[in-house]
Amino acid sequence: MAGNRPLILIGNRKLQIQKAARRSWTKEKEREFLTVLAETCNVTKAAEAVGMSTRGAYLRRKKNAAFRAAWLEAITTAYQRLELALLDRAFNGTEKVIQRHDGSEDRMREYPNQLGLQLLKMHRSTVAEANTEIAPEELDEVRERVLKKLERLKRRREDEQAEGQ
Repeated sequence: MAGNRPLILIGNRKLQIQKAARRSWTKEKEREFLTVLAETCNVTKAAEAVGMSTRGAYLRRKKNAAFRAAWLEAITTAYQRLELALLDRAFNGTEKVIQRHDGSEDRMREYPNQLGLQLLKMHRSTVAEANTEIAPEELDEVRERVLKKLERLKRRREDEQAEGQ
């Protein structure tokens, strides 16, 4: 690493080494982003924590399968933590201090769960996706489609090579 920025290989014909741009994703940034995401369930906060944009985070998730899988795992962790907090609040409530006109205080239990319920609804499909296993018959169908596509690509490549000769 040069300074705090890693070196990357660039170039087409002649390889060169240069410092990665400050706005580039690094393994350290990914780890920190995913840690904050797992703690907060908040993409904006996670992106801010590593100095990246939320747009860049979503773009990275779209293009990088390993990052996408880690993202799902982080959201699943956050979802489980939130669910536990909501269960605790549902069973135990939160203490609220009420100031009376005479200056005295009274305490009561309050059960404000609307925000947590909204978060659960927002991420339910993401967690369901992470926890869904592909049925064996579906896996066989996907495998068969991939093999057929590879065969078509192979034939097309052979045809292009035969035309070029």
